[in-house]
Amino acid sequence: MAPFARHRRKFGEDYQVVSTNRAGGGGGGGGGGGFSAPAAKKKRQRFVEKNGRCNVQHGNLGGETSRYLSDLFTTLVDLKWRWNLLIFILTYTVAWLVMASMWWVIAYIRGDLQQHARDASYTPCVANVYNFPSAFLFFIETEATIGYGYRYITEKCPEGIILFLFQSLLGSIVDAFLIGCMFIKMSQPKKRAETLMFSQDAVVSQRDGRLCLMFRVGNLRNSHMVSAQIRCKLIKSRQTPEGEFLPLDQCELDVGFGTGADQLFLVSPLTICHEINPKSPFFDLSQRSLTSEQFEIVVILEGIVETTGMTCQARTSYTEDEVLWGHRFLPVMSLEEGFFRVDYSQFHSTFEVPTPAYSVKEHEEKKSLPSPMSTPALTECQGARRDRVFSVDCINAAAVAAGRGGAGRLPSKLQRISSSGKEDLQRKVLMLTSQHSEKACSTGDLPLKVQRLGSSSGPDNSLKVGFEPMTQSTGDLYQHSLMPTLCPPHPPAHSPLLSATRRPDDNLPAKLRKMNR
Repeated sequence: MAPFARHRRKFGEDYQVVSTNRAGGGGGGGGGGGFSAPAAKKKRQRFVEKNGRCNVQHGNLGGETSRYLSDLFTTLVDLKWRWNLLIFILTYTVAWLVMASMWWVIAYIRGDLQQHARDASYTPCVANVYNFPSAFLFFIETEATIGYGYRYITEKCPEGIILFLFQSLLGSIVDAFLIGCMFIKMSQPKKRAETLMFSQDAVVSQRDGRLCLMFRVGNLRNSHMVSAQIRCKLIKSRQTPEGEFLPLDQCELDVGFGTGADQLFLVSPLTICHEINPKSPFFDLSQRSLTSEQFEIVVILEGIVETTGMTCQARTSYTEDEVLWGHRFLPVMSLEEGFFRVDYSQFHSTFEVPTPAYSVKEHEEKKSLPSPMSTPALTECQGARRDRVFSVDCINAAAVAAGRGGAGRLPSKLQRISSSGKEDLQRKVLMLTSQHSEKACSTGDLPLKVQRLGSSSGPDNSLKVGFEPMTQSTGDLYQHSLMPTLCPPHPPAHSPLLSATRRPDDNLPAKLRKMNR
C-alpha cells in the first residue's frame, strides 16, 4: 500500500487505483471479514483479439482455393513459421535429390560406372563419379560453388553440359524464391507492432467540459513511427428501419479527423480522445445503459517504420466491459534532470473522477427545456406607470383591456361612438408625445403678439402665465382619464396635473384672452 499512498499524496485524496485482480479472496479471517468472489462472467466473443489478431475463419471456399496458388509468394509469407521452415527444408532436399539422381542417370546410361572400373584411360562424363553418393556430392559442390577439384565435368559429355546449365538456372530460382520468402517474413512489420502498446481499458470522463471516450497508446522503441495515424471502428450489430439485420456493422468513431488530432507524434504515451456529441454513436450512452450494451471498439494504429521504411499496423479492441465510466488515466510523464521520464508501470492504471452518470442526449434535452413565459403586457404597463414611462404599446394594450371590460356591455351604437372617440384621443396623444414632454404648453402655443410681448418684457416684468409646466407625460394624462381601474391612484389636489388640465385662457388678463381668441 506504500505506492498507493505516495500516488494519493501526489494526485489528491480522490485518487484510487483500479485493481485488475478479480480473483476472490479465500480463507477470510474471523468475524466475517472475508467476501465472496463475484460470479464469473461468460467470456465475450471478440471480433478482434487484444493482440490484434482478427477472430475470423474462412470456410466452404469450394473451387476458390486455387486463388491461393495464383499468389504463391504471399501465401508462403502468410504461413506460420513452422510451415515455412518445413517447406524450405523439403524444397532444397527434394531439389538436391532430383538433380543428383539426374547426374547418376547420365553416368549410368553412358556406362561410366562400369567402364571406370575396367579401363583407367576411359574419359567419363563426370570424373570420379562411381555411384549415387558420389553423384550427390558432385551436385552439392556444383550448386554451392564449393569446387573441391576432385569431381568435375568433362568436355566429352554434351548432355552433362546441358544439365549443368539447367541446374544453375533452377538453383537460382529456388534460392531467390525461398530466401526471399524467408527474408520478407523475418522483416515483416508485424513484429514492430509488438512494441506499440495500447491501454488495457478505455475510460469515459469529462475533458474540457465535454464527455469523452479515451484510451492510451505508447511506443516502447526510441525509433519513431513516421506519419502515424490512428482510426477507430465501432463494431455493433443493428437492425435497419426496413427490418434488415446487419451483423457486426462497422461505424467510424471520430478521433480528430477534422482537426488533425488523429495524426500522432508518438514519442511519448498519448491519450486518444473521442468526443461524445450528437454525431457520435454513443450520444445516448449512459452509465446504466453501458452495462446492457454489446459493442466492440477496434483501434487501428498505422505508420511507417523509421528504420525500414515499411508500413506497420497495430490493432487492438475494447469491449463494453472494458470501458470504465468515470475514470481517468494516471499520468506517466515526469521531468528528470535534463530529460523526460516515462513510467510504463502506470501505463494501464486509472483512477476515479466525478463524472455525470447520464448521457449527453439527456443533458442536451435538459438544456433545451423552454424558459418561463414572459410577463403579460398589462404587467409591463403597470411597471411603466411606476417608472413614469408610458409607451404607445401600453396605450394599445390598455385600450384593448378597456374595450374588453366596458365596451362589451354597451349598445352597438354607443360602442361605435366610443371607439371613434378613443381613436381620435390616441392620435392626439401621439402628436403630443412627439413634442417636448417637459412642458404642456409654451409661448409658442400663444399668438404671435403674445409671444412678442413675452420676449420684450424685462426680467422683472416678465410675462407670467397662470399655469405651471407639466411634470407628467401625456401618457399619464391618458392613463388618469381612461384607465381608472388599471391605475387607481389619483393625483393629489396640489398636483401640477390639476393646474395643467385647466384652460390656459382662464388665468390670462381679459385683453390677452381677446387677442388669443
